Amino acid sequence: MSKLVRLSLAACFLLAANSQDLNSTKNASVERGKYIVEGVAMCGRCHTPHDERREPERMYWLMGAPIQKQPTYPEPNWAIRAPRIAGSPPGTDYQFITLLTTGISRTGKPPKPPMPSFRMTTTDAESVLAYLKSLHR
Repeated sequence: MSKLVRLSLAACFLLAANSQDLNSTKNASVERGKYIVEGVAMCGRCHTPHDERREPERMYWLMGAPIQKQPTYPEPNWAIRAPRIAGSPPGTDYQFITLLTTGISRTGKPPKPPMPSFRMTTTDAESVLAYLKSLHR
């Protein structure tokens, strides 16, 4: 086997190994994002419609929904609908990550209540975004 063929094969093996590492890292990021969305931030409570038993309608997971929670005191800025975040959250990736890391939305202001002002790490915000984008609809 010629030296050129051996080098080409070695390069292919390295690329394949790097590709597997990237896929593994991406999958870990998506899983971390799922954990944050579903187990910590509880995004489905507002961004998913619920049935008459108040159970989330999984076929419409994170597709946006009317806000069911009401403020305990008058709040004129209260959101009436949570936007769709599955597949492609509102705004650019940068704007979405800024929202999750600083609590400032793409309008330059905090989001309307009841949306909390998160202060996630950039890594966690990127994981949330990776998970939401994995929900292609």
